[in-house]
Amino acid sequence: MKIVLIVLGVLVLLVVVVVGVGYLLPQQHVASRAASFRATPEKLFALITGPQNWRPDVVKFETVPGEGGGTFQRETTRNGEAVTYEILDSHPPTSVKRRIATTGLPYSGTWTYSLQSSGGATTVRITEDGEVYNPVFRFMSRFVFGQTATIDAYLRALGKATEENIQITD
Repeated sequence: MKIVLIVLGVLVLLVVVVVGVGYLLPQQHVASRAASFRATPEKLFALITGPQNWRPDVVKFETVPGEGGGTFQRETTRNGEAVTYEILDSHPPTSVKRRIATTGLPYSGTWTYSLQSSGGATTVRITEDGEVYNPVFRFMSRFVFGQTATIDAYLRALGKATEENIQITD
């Protein structure tokens, strides 16, 4: 019985520490990563702004109507989560900025994709300007997953879509 109480006490303490540290972390963060591709800016821009069937985590992609006549895209992931994004700004083939339009998520923010061509290569830089509301999720994204994990996965998938081995940089 004593061992069970000790284990329970340690688990409660762990939860308190995770929540406490999560509350101490800032809600807002900026994370940015880049990779270079041999593909043209036009090809990469089309992949980034078009159907996301090249991403292994996306099972459904659709353009949906939105308020105010903006451009909205909804992605549904393998775990069934549907997130709608609004295209805030687009300058083909050099940049696009998307905002999470779905409300009620434990996070929100924008992703800015910048494409720069130089010497036969195109560098894609993704900058996430995000907010994480839930303190447990904030702790996990900072210390377990890493704040660039989603960006890194996106860039790796983009590399597979263009059949390239890429190096991700800060």
